[in-house]
Amino acid sequence: MKRLGTQTVYLPSKPAILSSAAVVGKKESEGPLKNCFDYASDDSRFGAETWEKAEVKMLNKCFSIACDKAKLPPSDLNYVLAGDLLSQCISSTFAMKDSGIPYLGLYGACSTMAESLSLAAMLIDGGFADRCCAMTGSHFCTAERQFRMPLEYGGQRCPSCQWTVTAAGALILGSGSGPRVTHLTTGAIIDAGIKDVNNMGAAMAPAAYETLKAHFADTGRTPDYYDAIFTGDLGALGRDIVQDLFKQDGVKLGAEYMDCGVLIYDLNTQDVQSGGSGCGCSASVLAGHIIPAMKKGIWKKVLFAATGALMSPVSSMQGESIPGICHAVAIESEGA
Repeated sequence: MKRLGTQTVYLPSKPAILSSAAVVGKKESEGPLKNCFDYASDDSRFGAETWEKAEVKMLNKCFSIACDKAKLPPSDLNYVLAGDLLSQCISSTFAMKDSGIPYLGLYGACSTMAESLSLAAMLIDGGFADRCCAMTGSHFCTAERQFRMPLEYGGQRCPSCQWTVTAAGALILGSGSGPRVTHLTTGAIIDAGIKDVNNMGAAMAPAAYETLKAHFADTGRTPDYYDAIFTGDLGALGRDIVQDLFKQDGVKLGAEYMDCGVLIYDLNTQDVQSGGSGCGCSASVLAGHIIPAMKKGIWKKVLFAATGALMSPVSSMQGESIPGICHAVAIESEGA
């Protein structure tokens, strides 16, 4: 049996992350991780006519770079698993529609990078694929138009708001050398009753806490087993809530715990309120910062836990709360 406990599986073949690619917009290229990304657009339009078409070009660019870095033609991939924030995942669909590669469209909100990575690793470990691409992305302007107000509205943002990251991340998995996916903890939906769409960190934090707690219980590991633990895009507020929840259990998340939404921007100078969010947030930090650092030996054992707010404009306008989700992926260097 590959199952450990109630929510975690162990992957005996330990699929390797052969390559990673991160593509970002202008604002992200001005943040603390500016030197980590493979490509940055000068104006976040990526040479396209509309914001939605820009998101498609961004994902296409990221996919191409990931294949090039893996030295694989796209036709060698058995599956592409991808998704985004827009209705019916149109960005991912249009980015891959001419590729001819078997495609699985996913929606996990901002948790999509962990979801796609988990399923890609399962396909390989189960013998159903040799090589897969896990990919996702988001764009600030498309997300604002769909979930909030068009940019022209010029609405003010409250301190708990998060800035949707304009970025994409892609990983190529298969047999070979590279950091290896060893354990997957699939999260359950957690609804904390939060209805404020401007406070997604508080809505997602309980899901992150429950998934991380399940991972530690299922594996018998403690937080200090990992050199670094990353949540997806809780921002400063959500990160603090997760730390407080663990503190109530007598567990201290120390310096090894970080949040991608806090890392990608300078919260003091970039006017992003509580930090970053969106599918591209954790995806670009994982592909551009975490995986390269593991390849350099900076970290050998990493727990990546992307979080998502499972809401839509329809549910929000009907007064529904914002359910949260979090999936955790253990990534370990060879011989760790």
